[in-house]
Amino acid sequence: MRMRSMILVSLLALLSPALAGSPQQAASVRTAYEKSMEAYGLKLKLAKTTEDREAIERPSPKEAAGRMWTVIRGDLAQEWAIEPAAWFMRLAAPLIEVDEVGVAKPLFRDEIATVEAAVAQNHVKSPNLAPMCMALVAAGDQQALNLLRRIQKENPDKKVAGTAALGVAMVAKGLGDEGHVMRERLTMLRRAIIDAADVKLDQTTVAKLADEELYIIMNLSKGTKAPDLDGVDSGGRPMKLSDFEGKVVMLVFWNTKLGGESELLKWVSALRRDARFKDQPFEVVGVNSDPRETLRQMQAEGRVDWPNFSDPNNELGKVYRVGSWPLAYVLGGERTIHYVGAVGTFAEVTADAVLNE
Repeated sequence: MRMRSMILVSLLALLSPALAGSPQQAASVRTAYEKSMEAYGLKLKLAKTTEDREAIERPSPKEAAGRMWTVIRGDLAQEWAIEPAAWFMRLAAPLIEVDEVGVAKPLFRDEIATVEAAVAQNHVKSPNLAPMCMALVAAGDQQALNLLRRIQKENPDKKVAGTAALGVAMVAKGLGDEGHVMRERLTMLRRAIIDAADVKLDQTTVAKLADEELYIIMNLSKGTKAPDLDGVDSGGRPMKLSDFEGKVVMLVFWNTKLGGESELLKWVSALRRDARFKDQPFEVVGVNSDPRETLRQMQAEGRVDWPNFSDPNNELGKVYRVGSWPLAYVLGGERTIHYVGAVGTFAEVTADAVLNE
């Protein structure tokens, strides 16, 4: 009996390292997904017809996020897990699911909350938190904002603290435009520029992102008049956002590139049938950044029956500084901005409140 126990203990000891994640496994998941996305993009460019494009299988961000979570979930207290956890959060944060009553919710909400808790407990003073700061921006919830504030105050590395300050300014714009919120955002942007201007974040820098946030404060904050959009629909016909003046508009920037469009389309369909909005001066207006043929095909299939700008080069998205999809703006009848953020319940409640003012 004792011999059997010793053998079992030995086997468990051998298996434990295999069950744990590793930096190499995390790098493998990331590399595999990014290479598959590169191959997918190349195949789309080479495809000659809509049928050819539709036949190309798109890599699943949900599956890639799930694989990364499997690797890192047991090692979130380890320093090596910070960067892959940040990658996971940025990939997972935009993904949504729609429940049986049509309410859109984050698909990886619990996992993201677990990462946030692990960073709060183990890594607030780490010198390697710059990528995580931007991942917390992608998460955009109250826990992420509180954590960014802690990092900004407690991290001894000025560049990390400055990057966290930028994150605070970016996430806090969802709190409204009251005086104390605007003062915090401007103070944090100043700290970001002073302490971390040259920090590189993917293809940009903290300084450039801070400049973008200043543009948003001046032009895209709640209470300001949203910029008009002048573009075309999927048939190349002229289309302007000002065409919908006098209506409350749910302006949705979206595409199929990251997956989750089925849930988004179900949400829009349920929203337009909702008694709160049906037969009201209300419209959902999309800005779709897929190839025009993709949008046209979805309309032909009846999956999209609401007005959409075709914006394959993200030119209109740039006007609204869209960096992640889907993103919703709720605009009043004179294009006054009342809400900026995720699609779902908060956007719906805001639109309902504006209609009933």
